[in-house]
Amino acid sequence: MRRARETDRETLRSLWDELASEQPAPWYVENAREEAAADIDRSLSEGAAFLAEADGEAVGFALAFPGRWRAFYLSDLFVRPSARRRGVASALVRDVVGAARSAGMRAVTLNVGAQNARGRAFYERVGFHEESVDLAGDLDDLESRLGHEEEIAASFGSIHIQTDDLNAVERAVRQFVPRLPGRSLGSIVTPPRNGWIGVYDELCDREPRMRRRLARELSDRMGGVVLAIGVDGRVVSYLLLERGRIVDEYVSVPELERPLPPGDVIALSANPTVVARLTGASPERVREVARTAASPAELPPATELVATLGDVLRVPGTAHGYGGEARSSSGAIVIER
Repeated sequence: MRRARETDRETLRSLWDELASEQPAPWYVENAREEAAADIDRSLSEGAAFLAEADGEAVGFALAFPGRWRAFYLSDLFVRPSARRRGVASALVRDVVGAARSAGMRAVTLNVGAQNARGRAFYERVGFHEESVDLAGDLDDLESRLGHEEEIAASFGSIHIQTDDLNAVERAVRQFVPRLPGRSLGSIVTPPRNGWIGVYDELCDREPRMRRRLARELSDRMGGVVLAIGVDGRVVSYLLLERGRIVDEYVSVPELERPLPPGDVIALSANPTVVARLTGASPERVREVARTAASPAELPPATELVATLGDVLRVPGTAHGYGGEARSSSGAIVIER
């Protein structure tokens, strides 16, 4: 092992080319070779560049230079296949650590590609550990999933109970909502329309998980059919319950946040037969409207879709949440907190 010199610049570049052929740069890096040349220059001038040699031939190299937080950044480490499993990589890292200590640094940092399992295993074995995770997204993919700012809807939703017992629903809301984590600022209970009483809550608008939880409580208490439906960004979802038990669930873009097993994706598709039995909706219309997609761009805008779903399910008042038209509904019960 020895410290690289200015005269080793071409050797370092040649070794870097071998590294790049094994571990290509991330797809978003357009000028990887030019960046590598800059890293070589910086390591030679203000950091630490090391060469490993065997029989007078270079078999590996390491580049490091000052980064943030009083740390050396190990930008590149490579050992030719013929010299691997002989402790060469460990020796190069050891020299970098020594140079970092001599320079008054506190740590050595690096990045390792998500597909480079062998490299990550080596780094962890010699003492590195995960401090952060770098993520990258293709702009076309990000825009497809996120949409333009003006298209992104706020989170809102509503709960609908298949009953005409307004007093019982009001009592249940007054009892259950204060128990929900997150402190609701208020609830609105609207009189029966088409056989459904609507419940709108400030907390359930901003926390969809609380909407689901309250729906289960109400279905269990009332012993009947309850629909929790709403919009979360550009995604529409509903939960259909009977006597406290989930009987159907729908999410318009099931894999927006992360890939799911095929069975889970199917489970998040609407079941037209169940929906028709409990709401009187046309199975054909449910199948037509409650579609799932890989991206929100493949579906109508979320606010339009949630309103259409309400029409198909014959449930009035699904197009708004607590901050919408509920307060002005005739006979609405407003519960301030």
